[in-house]
Amino acid sequence: MLAACPLGALAPGAALRLDLPELNEPIALFRTEDGEVYAIDDTCTHQEASLSDGWLEGCEVECPVHSSRFDLRTGAVDAPPAKTPVRTHKVEVRDGTIFVDPAP
Repeated sequence: MLAACPLGALAPGAALRLDLPELNEPIALFRTEDGEVYAIDDTCTHQEASLSDGWLEGCEVECPVHSSRFDLRTGAVDAPPAKTPVRTHKVEVRDGTIFVDPAP
């Protein structure tokens, strides 16, 4: 698991893009208004756009380019034009730090 950031650096309702050297692709971290933390691939599967720049509502993020929506829990597409889901990554919060286990 990779240490991503302190939990306090990710406010409820916010997102953060991780560009760690250990990662092949950037990962987007999200913290919902309820305080749940999720990690998905940062790049929209429809077009090259950063999902961490999108709009978070509940457990969904809306792509800032063409409004595709993805479920943060499963990576599933909830609104077109995207058709392919994004990968999700395991997240743990320990001792005030967010850790991410990148999916293969």
